[in-house]
Amino acid sequence: MTSIISWNVNGIRAAEKKGFLEWLARESPDVLCLQETKARKEQLTAQLVFPAWSGGTYKTYWQSAKKPGYSGTALFCKKEPLNVRTMNIPEFDDEGRVLVADFEQVSIISAYFPNSQDHGARLDYKLAFCAAMLDFCNALQKEGQHIVLCGDYNIAHKPIDLANPKANEQNPGYLPEERAWMDTFTQAGYVDTFRHFCAEPNQYTWWSYRFHAREKNIGWRIDYQCVDAAFLPYLVESSIKADVIGSDHCPIKLVYKD
Repeated sequence: MTSIISWNVNGIRAAEKKGFLEWLARESPDVLCLQETKARKEQLTAQLVFPAWSGGTYKTYWQSAKKPGYSGTALFCKKEPLNVRTMNIPEFDDEGRVLVADFEQVSIISAYFPNSQDHGARLDYKLAFCAAMLDFCNALQKEGQHIVLCGDYNIAHKPIDLANPKANEQNPGYLPEERAWMDTFTQAGYVDTFRHFCAEPNQYTWWSYRFHAREKNIGWRIDYQCVDAAFLPYLVESSIKADVIGSDHCPIKLVYKD
């Protein structure tokens, strides 16, 4: 079995102070995908760069944004990947949006999708990123790879995926154009693994820090682990770890048979 956890930590240095390393030692995933790390590697403690697990030390890979304290992705791997890369598209790589670990037959992607921002100020950039990501996944499949696209997509796909869909129809993360792209993505043969296993409402991965939203479970499900349809038979579990504190997002976990 291989376990992959994805988590938008909203600042890895802040998360470290809130018990991140202790959580990692307990959970011990085979691969950890992080988003919104907000730091360069040289700013991190040795414990974050070389975190221990019971069988050794994780190999860690960091893709930081050029802008300090912004965006950023990372991968922690027990087994060394065959290759680690970005999308090789400067406008997205410069913001540290994507890091990919290629293993035999499976490519695991840690992606931090842009926020479209108020009044859709960055919607064009967001949709360009989404289109590039679909092309990227399709190209990987043509190379013979299965896809596990992990991360904060910054999109709630369907009304079930947020607490107040009607009130948020013109808000970033639930704009019609964003939901339409999720339709396009899933219709292209990519599967939302959580919904493959769970059709229940009130399942969220992000809560505002305001209005005691997390206590009241007034949230959004905007973090996903999507796979190509051919990978579905290998899946064992896709779950949300809403009880894990340390960020405004919670981790999500995927387990598959090797």
